[in-house]
Amino acid sequence: MQSKWTPYPWVCFSMCVGVMGTALASPLYPLYQQAWGLQPSHITQIFVAYMFGALASLLFLGRLTDRFGFMAVLRAGLILMTLGVGSSALAWDVPSFSVCRFVIGVASGMITTSASVGMTRLNNKGDLQRAAATTSLTIAFGFGLGPVVGGLMAQWVPAPLKTAYVPSLALGLLAIYALFQVRLPAQPAGTAAPAAAPRFSFRDVQPALSQPRKPFLRHYALGCMAAFSAFGMFSLFASLAPSFMEHMVPWHGPAVSGLSIGIILFLSAIVQLIARPYATKGVAIAGFFALTACNLLLLVNTFAGSPWLFALCVAATAAGHGMCNLAGMSIVNKVSKPASRTGLLSTYLIVGYLGTIFPILGLGWLSDAIGLTRALVVFCICLGLLTAFLGALCIRARVLPVPRQ
Repeated sequence: MQSKWTPYPWVCFSMCVGVMGTALASPLYPLYQQAWGLQPSHITQIFVAYMFGALASLLFLGRLTDRFGFMAVLRAGLILMTLGVGSSALAWDVPSFSVCRFVIGVASGMITTSASVGMTRLNNKGDLQRAAATTSLTIAFGFGLGPVVGGLMAQWVPAPLKTAYVPSLALGLLAIYALFQVRLPAQPAGTAAPAAAPRFSFRDVQPALSQPRKPFLRHYALGCMAAFSAFGMFSLFASLAPSFMEHMVPWHGPAVSGLSIGIILFLSAIVQLIARPYATKGVAIAGFFALTACNLLLLVNTFAGSPWLFALCVAATAAGHGMCNLAGMSIVNKVSKPASRTGLLSTYLIVGYLGTIFPILGLGWLSDAIGLTRALVVFCICLGLLTAFLGALCIRARVLPVPRQ
């Protein structure tokens, strides 16, 4: 018999643990580079293998949450995530590690979508802005915890390419056990819950792309591009920060790079908590221009090599990441109805993951051709101009009404 564990905190915990495994490997990339003789393009290819997995999950598995319920999909995603994290510790070369990262990406897409829907459904107060902030905070905290723990383990624990994965593996097993103990509350009136798992069909794995009603299409597009920009900027730090930080800060090692990535996400979570009461439009505008500022700071510091400018760049990245993610999730909740929320959330996340795939792949290939420094300059110019343009579009957009659910 299942015990009556409160589901909401365990769903939050499961999402946090699930996304923790996705960014855990970031501070380990220099160690893999030394062990396997990798070039920058190899690192970015390993990094985006996870993104391709997440993209495939969102494209082809997005309907599973509507069909089988968020709890069943969340349990399956956590089991798959734990298997991927455990297998990463056994990887022996780039192809084997890329397969593990792809599996983790598939699991991440399942966890993020199902847990986001679950947290919105279990939010008793009906405050969609609160639900969006809680979801973004949980994702940011989980992503930040991964590289911090991985970096600290890699700095001081023997056999780091194996032992760094142990904490995430242990927490994953705890989350799986907890999810099989919780009991969901009765379904609210007017909504339908699947009474039994239906027969699996080809339709369940068809792409689950959606768009909102026509009056909200422009707002939704800006929300998706907020995710594209925030994910793209963060992926630069998550994949190549250990490489370009060498001449910007006087400290080195997995712990330093892991903490820098974690600090971005922890500060992002704090920014989201502070910005939650403010209007979505203002938060989106501030987020876009904060990302513009961080690209400008990183561009200047590529030649200045100042640790103080790097600290400002990290702060601006965290602010932009937090506000863009909060604004994007708020827009998704505002333009969607319960029946369409899963599809719109999946499409939103797909656009976000595209922002981590193509810019970073291009940066990796360009680094092999012209060097990391010049490639970084091109990246900062392109993303800086894009975010400035999106911020200007956001200023011209009309304010979205507060939805009534």
